Amino acid sequence: MEYTDTVRTGVITSNTGLKELVVNYIGERLAADEDITVDMAVEVFAAEFPDFLLAVAEENFLRGYEQALTDVEAVENKNKNV
Repeated sequence: MEYTDTVRTGVITSNTGLKELVVNYIGERLAADEDITVDMAVEVFAAEFPDFLLAVAEENFLRGYEQALTDVEAVENKNKNV
């Protein structure tokens, strides 16, 4: 089964002021005729605001690393009790 990333390919709805501003900017920047997707937003943010994406990526990495350590500890504790 092939993985489909529905988050990145999903259409962004402009239900807040900031989202509307961002969606309109991305549409103009990419001269998009179609609906704006998260993937398009990432493309524009990577080109024009890479430090923002870097901060998000760093936070995501650290949270993932912390969760992995927690999972390892839980497995080790479970194996001790068996």
